[in-house]
Amino acid sequence: MASPTIFNKAKLSGAGAGNLGIKVAATATLGTTIHTAVSGTTANTFDEIWLWAVNSDTTARKLTLEWGGATSPDCLIEQTIPAESGLFLIAPGLILQNGLVVTAFCATANVVMIHGYVNEIKP
Repeated sequence: MASPTIFNKAKLSGAGAGNLGIKVAATATLGTTIHTAVSGTTANTFDEIWLWAVNSDTTARKLTLEWGGATSPDCLIEQTIPAESGLFLIAPGLILQNGLVVTAFCATANVVMIHGYVNEIKP
């Protein structure tokens, strides 16, 4: 009989105590650390990452996620986050492993916050 797959909901590794939002302080690459994925490349062992962004500024801001690296366009996810409009989904359960890191930067520091969680998936 095959072992069941285990899902464990966890906080982002870049989040502090209480799993409050992560303030994007970086304004260029390499961005603010959001999450470091599980190490290794074992089949079916990975992090499923869910992220939302909120912009507290009065102007829309472009947010760049560096998904496992900073190579353009391979690792970059760009999205404009509207001003003062609540949470916007920026990573809909994308998976990552091998200790790769998700970082983020915005042209203006400290106005975009990232919230989220990780489903740690293991066989």
